Amino acid sequence: MISRRTARLAALAGLPAALVLGGPAAVASAADDDKAHQIDLTPQNGSGAQGAAFLSLEGTELTVNVDAKGLVPNSPHAQHIHGSTEGMDFHCPTQDADKDGDGIVSTAEGLPSYGDIMISLTTEGDTSMDSGLAVERMPKADADGNLTYERTLTVSQKVADHVQDLHLVQHGIDVNGNGKYDAGAGKSELDPKLPQEATAPANCGMVKGAAIGSMPVGGVETGGGQDTTAASPALIAAGGAGLAGAAGVLLLARRHRGAGQ
Repeated sequence: MISRRTARLAALAGLPAALVLGGPAAVASAADDDKAHQIDLTPQNGSGAQGAAFLSLEGTELTVNVDAKGLVPNSPHAQHIHGSTEGMDFHCPTQDADKDGDGIVSTAEGLPSYGDIMISLTTEGDTSMDSGLAVERMPKADADGNLTYERTLTVSQKVADHVQDLHLVQHGIDVNGNGKYDAGAGKSELDPKLPQEATAPANCGMVKGAAIGSMPVGGVETGGGQDTTAASPALIAAGGAGLAGAAGVLLLARRHRGAGQ
């Protein structure tokens, strides 16, 4: 039996119902939900990573579903909801945000466009900005680079009231195509001990109907008039321990698997 989540994702993403679901019935079901919001995830930084996300609200209970493909296989991918509850116009960055001309819109370069973290889409525990790079609690792509995520969490009333102004970003790219995070793209601006590949945005998508086209006004929301040319201090502070720890866990796991073969 087709799950309601899968039906909504396929319908909202505009995928051919006959190919994904075997029929149009679920499309009408999904379209009837006034609290349903679609996000189409499109590649950033030439990652090829794409997918669809679905946000469903019941009061201040937000259910987030994400189905993505083309991600770095067997690797964790930090993911967040960004935007504004104060009327500021944040949106997915374009390649013009690549200020240093290295071909990658890094997290620091993209932040002025998509704003600071409002929700960290972890698999368990805290979902605040403090968990922005708690990669050990972020979802992991499978061996084919596919990632599925589902979680229901409680948000503030302001977030619930402005969910249509939000967007979603997934991180983690593979510049040199070797199937893992390494130093091929240099060091991360969040922590020089980490590779840029591990923290650079892989895709981004805005809630359907969200404003787009102008630069944000007033800086990153949590910082008011702060300098938007630098990464969020909170994100930087969260970065080192979380991602370094996750990298160590992955390395040990890979060594263990290799020893057992």
